Amino acid sequence: MGMLSRMGVIVKSKVNRILDNAEDPRETLEYSYEKQLEMLKNVKRGVVEMVTAKRQLEAQASKAQANLAKLDSQARQALGAGREDLARLALERKQSTITELEGLDEQIANMEIEQEKLTHAQQRLQAKVQAFKTQKEVIKAQYSAAQAQVRIGSALSGLSEEMGDITLAVERAETKTETLKAKAGAIDELVATGVLDDPTGGDPLDRELKQISASSTVDAELAALMAELPPGDKNSLPEGKS
Repeated sequence: MGMLSRMGVIVKSKVNRILDNAEDPRETLEYSYEKQLEMLKNVKRGVVEMVTAKRQLEAQASKAQANLAKLDSQARQALGAGREDLARLALERKQSTITELEGLDEQIANMEIEQEKLTHAQQRLQAKVQAFKTQKEVIKAQYSAAQAQVRIGSALSGLSEEMGDITLAVERAETKTETLKAKAGAIDELVATGVLDDPTGGDPLDRELKQISASSTVDAELAALMAELPPGDKNSLPEGKS
């Protein structure tokens, strides 16, 4: 029993989470607003029906009031003709009409009270519906703004993580580039100093001419230096150097 109870709680929690994720507050607000408009419409219909019924009773009362005058005239006319029986019948109908008229007046008075109550209820409900409409639009706007902020925040968060990976990749690329540049510079230096042969091979004739030019330059500089020495110093040089 304990296991079933726990499973029931888990299922309910998951269902509530699914419903919460699926629920759009804006749709719920619109649904509530439509229900309130429907209630307001029903109250207005009730007021119209009440007014219609009251007017029908007022028409009956007006007809009964006119009938009273007619019955009174008929009673007088019957007495003038010596027909007391007809006069009595007319007066009996008059009394019945008076009773009917009193009942109609009472109903009309009661309906006026109910009409006033319904009218006040309609006005209060209409004010509440209008206030709810304003609040609904504010909440919908706030929800849309918050939803946009969440989307932007999520996008920025994803971009931040992606930029972190890109930054690391750029740093690795820069490190590799500097290493390759250093190796290339070292190779150029070794080639220039003759430690390494030119990897491109070069033209042999160019190499020979460069060596001859370099040797001639050295001989010329050596001769110039010897020319600057005093005569005695020249005789002291080893043979082959003069």
